[in-house]
Parts: sequence; structure tokens; C-alpha cells
Amino acid sequence: MDASSGAAAVWWWLGLVVLYLVVIPLVLYLAENIRRLVSEIKRYSDDVVEYGTAIVHNLEPVPALVETRELISNITAGLGGYLGSVDKLLKGGRP
Repeated sequence: MDASSGAAAVWWWLGLVVLYLVVIPLVLYLAENIRRLVSEIKRYSDDVVEYGTAIVHNLEPVPALVETRELISNITAGLGGYLGSVDKLLKGGRP
């Protein structure tokens, strides 16, 4: 074994030590952080789905509100004529 192959073997072993003691733990740490963040995003998305469906459930009566608004506009139009007739009767006139 000559000096250059011995130096190459030292660098090889130094590279393996760095790989096992620095690179692999760093990759595992970063992967755990990503896994934790993804699980947090999943919890948030589950909350959005849960409360979003609750909002949809609460919006079911909205079409009935449109019908109610139309009925009230019809009633107020008829009520104006009725009140005019009652006012004339109370004042002693004829409707």
C-alpha cells in the first residue's frame, strides 16, 4: 500500500464518519420536522372540513329567507292599501 492509497483510505473513512454522524442525523431531523408540519396541516384541513360542513348546514334555510322576503313585500304592499282604507274610515270618510 503506498502513501496515496493510504490517504485515500483515510479520506474514505472520514467521509463515512461524517455521513453517519452528521448527514444522516441531519436528514432524519429535517424529515421529522416536515412530518410534524404535515400532520399539523392535516389537522388544520380536518378542522376546515368539519366547520365548513357546519356552515353549509347552517345555510340550508337561506332559500326560505328569499321566499320570506317576497312574502313580506307582498304583505307590505297590501298593508299600505289596508291602512289607507282604515285611515279613511277613522276620519269618517268612505273607503
